[in-house]
Amino acid sequence: MPDRPSLDGLEDKWSPFWEAEQTYKFDRSVAERANVYSIDTPPPTVSGELHMGHVFSYTHTDTVARFQRMRGKSVFYPMGWDDNGLPTERRVQNVYGVYCDPSLPYDPAWQPPATPPKPAEAVSRRNFVELCNRLTVEDEKVFEALWRRLGLSVDWAMTYTTIGARSQAVSQRAFLDNLARGEAYTSEAPTLWDVGFRTAVAQAEIEDRERPGAYHRLRFHGPDGPVEVDTTRPELLPACVALVTHPDHPLVGKTVRTPLFDVEVPVYAHPLAEADKGTGVAMVCTFGDLTDVIWWRDLQLETRVVLGRDGRFLPDRPAGVPDAAYQQFAGLTVKAARREIVRLLTETGDLLGEPRPITHPVKFYERGDSPLEIVTSRQWFIRNGGRDQELRDELLARGRELKWIPGHMQHRFDHWVNGLTGDWLISRQRFFGVPVPVWYRLDNAGEPDHSQLLIPDVSSLPVDPSSECPPGFDESQRDVPGGFTADPDVMDTWATSSLTPQIVGGWGKDDDLFARVFPMDLRPQGQEIIRTWLFYSVVRSHFEHGTLPWKTAVLSGWILDPDRKKMSKSKGNVVTPMDLLVQNGADAVRYWAANGRPGADLAFDPAQIKVGRRLATKLLNASKFALGLGAADALRKPVTADLDRAMLARLAEVVEVATAAFDAYDHTAPLQATEAFFWTFCDDYIELVKDRAYAEGPAGDSARAALSAGLSVLLRLFAPFLPYATEEIWSWWRYGSVHRATWPTKYELTRVAPDGDATLLDLAGDALRQVRRAKSDRKLSMKADIPLAEALGPAAMLERLALVEADLKAAGRIGKLDMLPDRTEELVIASAF
Repeated sequence: MPDRPSLDGLEDKWSPFWEAEQTYKFDRSVAERANVYSIDTPPPTVSGELHMGHVFSYTHTDTVARFQRMRGKSVFYPMGWDDNGLPTERRVQNVYGVYCDPSLPYDPAWQPPATPPKPAEAVSRRNFVELCNRLTVEDEKVFEALWRRLGLSVDWAMTYTTIGARSQAVSQRAFLDNLARGEAYTSEAPTLWDVGFRTAVAQAEIEDRERPGAYHRLRFHGPDGPVEVDTTRPELLPACVALVTHPDHPLVGKTVRTPLFDVEVPVYAHPLAEADKGTGVAMVCTFGDLTDVIWWRDLQLETRVVLGRDGRFLPDRPAGVPDAAYQQFAGLTVKAARREIVRLLTETGDLLGEPRPITHPVKFYERGDSPLEIVTSRQWFIRNGGRDQELRDELLARGRELKWIPGHMQHRFDHWVNGLTGDWLISRQRFFGVPVPVWYRLDNAGEPDHSQLLIPDVSSLPVDPSSECPPGFDESQRDVPGGFTADPDVMDTWATSSLTPQIVGGWGKDDDLFARVFPMDLRPQGQEIIRTWLFYSVVRSHFEHGTLPWKTAVLSGWILDPDRKKMSKSKGNVVTPMDLLVQNGADAVRYWAANGRPGADLAFDPAQIKVGRRLATKLLNASKFALGLGAADALRKPVTADLDRAMLARLAEVVEVATAAFDAYDHTAPLQATEAFFWTFCDDYIELVKDRAYAEGPAGDSARAALSAGLSVLLRLFAPFLPYATEEIWSWWRYGSVHRATWPTKYELTRVAPDGDATLLDLAGDALRQVRRAKSDRKLSMKADIPLAEALGPAAMLERLALVEADLKAAGRIGKLDMLPDRTEELVIASAF
C-alpha cells in the first residue's frame, strides 16, 4: 500500500495493465450462448470531438458490461467508429479547404496545402476519399485515447470502422440480399434534396425549423373571371401543373391560365384541399413541398421541373412554358427568383395586396443549412412499411417483442412507424461511403438500362463499381454504348450502421462467432435516433434473419447545460471531457455520469464530479485504514460480535438491491445504495469498531474479519462505477483484477454472519451521532472524554443497545454508560461532562 493513496496517475497505471492482461478480452470458447453477453455498442461519429453527452451514455453501458462480466458472463463488448458519410466529408472540406469534383483525374502526388486555400480547391474523388481516410484515422486515435482514459472495458481487438473493408462487405451483401428478395429497388421519383450537400436525404433525417415566410395572393385567369390562390412559394409559378380545390368548388373540371407565364393548367378536386384554408384553392407545383408530391402522384399530373440540384433555376425551360418568359429566371437562386417574380407580378397587377408575413415550419436536412427542395432523381430505396401495411404491422410487432428501457420509449418507435409516408431512401450523391454494388448495361445509344442490373458475386465483396468491372466485362467496355456503367452513388451511412450487429458479429465471415453473439443482448443508444439507427437495424434484421437484432434496448437521456438546454455541437454549448478527466480523474467523471438514470436527462454539474472525486478518495483512504488494521489477514476468522454481524447483514441487503437493479438495467440505484452504505460503513461502523479491531483475541478477530468481508464486497459493488480506485485497492491485498472477481452475493455474507440484525447498526450509529453532537455543541474535540452518559429509551431498545455497549463506549470515549428505561419511543443519549 502507498503511504498516501491518490487518484492521480491511476489511469496511466491501470489502463496499460488491463490491456496487457487482456482483462476485458472476449472469451469465445464459452460453450453456451446463455453464458455470453453481447453488446451492440454505438459507433460514435468521427467528425469532431467527443463531448460530455458521449461520456454520459457510454459510461452507462460500461457499468452494465462490467456487471455482466462479474456475473460470470463472457462479455462481447466491441467499439466501432462511424466514419463514413456526410459529417466526415464536411469536416474534410473545412479542415483542408477542398471539395470533390469527380470529373477530375486522380493525382497520386497531390498533398493538401499547409494552409487551407480560399476559395476551396477542387480535387478528384479518389484524392478526396484519401483525405477522408487520413483525417478519420487521426480522429479515431483521439477518440480511443479518451475512451481508454475513461476506463471503458471494451475489447479493443474487435474495433471496426463503418468504412472499413469488413463493414463494406457486410453492407453490400445485405443490400444484394434485399435486392434479390425484392426489398430493395431503384426508382426515378421526387425526392427531398439538400442543395448544400447536393444529395438526397431520407425522411428520418429531416427536421422542421421555424422560418419567416409570407403568403402571396396570386391572380390566375379563369374562364369566368379571376381565381385567387395563396402561396408561400411564388417563385415556383413556372412549375405550376394544376390547381386543386374542394369537390364542391365550381372550378373543378375546368382550366385556368397562370399569371405571368400564361400556361393553361387544370383544376382538380382533392381531399387534402381545405375549403377554409386561404382562398380554398391551392397551386400544385413540381415540387414545392411533400403535399405537392401527393397531389402529383394521386392526380397523375405532368411534371415541370425548374429547380436544379444546386438550388438554382435550370437553364432550360420546362415543357409548355414560354421560353421568353422563363429565361429571365434561369440560373437564379430561389431567393433571387422569388424577388424577381414578386416584382413582375406586382407590375402586372397579378399580386393582390402586400405579402402577408408568417412564421412556419420549413424542412431541413438535420445536418444542413439550406431549406430542402424536392427534385426528381433516380434513387435506391429499401421497403420499410411506409407503403406496405402488412410490413408495417410486422415491424410494429417486432417493437413489441423488444424490451425497452425505459418502457415508454416504445411509443416513439410505434409513432415513427405509423407515421412513415414512404420507403427508406438509402442512396446518396456523395463520395465517402459504401458504394452501391451495381452496374447497368448501356444500350446502343449509351443510355443505362436500369432494368438490366449487373451484380457482383458475393465472394468478391467489397467492390467499388467505379474502379472495378462487373463479371464478364473489362475496362474497355466502361461507359461506351453496348457496354456498362457503374452506379454513381454511395449508400447512406445508416444503411451500414444499421448492420452493426452483423458487422461486429462476423456475419458471413465467422459463423462460429456470429452464432455465439447474435441476436445480441443489448443495444444502448440515444433516444433521438430511435427512428434511424434502432428502426433501421430492426428492418434489416427482420428481412435478413427473421428476428430482432437484440433482446433489450436501453435509451439514454440528454445532457443539459446550466440553462437546462440540451448540449449539442450545433448549439455550441458542449463541454469536452478530457480536461475534466485529467483534473478530477476518470472515476469522478464516471460517478457524475452514473447518477443519470436510463432515459432521463441530467444537467452537467461540475460540483457532482467533485463529489465523485471525494468518494473515490475516501474509498482509497478508508480501505487503507481497514487493511492497516489487519483486515487482509482475518478473512477466514469467525465473525462473532453482534455489531459486526449487523453490518454484514445490512450490506447483504445492499447487494440484493444492487443486483436486482442491475438486472433491471437501472445502474443508478446500485451506485446510490452502495454509496449510502459506504458512508455509514466509514462514519459509523469503522469508528465504532476501530478500537476493538486493534485488539488481539476473538473480539478483535471478529472486527477484522467483518472489515475484510465488508471491504471485499464494497469494492466489487463499486467496481462498475469506480474502476480505477477499486482496482488499485484490490491490488493491495488480492491477486488478479477486481473486474474479473465474482459479483457479490447475499449468501457470501449470510454464510459469514447468518443471524445478523441490520437494524442494530442503525441503533449504534444513532447513539454515536448523539454523542458526537453533544461534544460539538460544547465545542469539544471528538476525542474528549465523557465520564458518564445515560441512555434513555424503551427497555427492549436498551437491551439491544447493550449488545454494542462496549463499542459505543470506546468510540465515544464514555467512562460509564447507564441504561435507563423510559417511556420515550426513541433512543436519547444524555452526556455529562
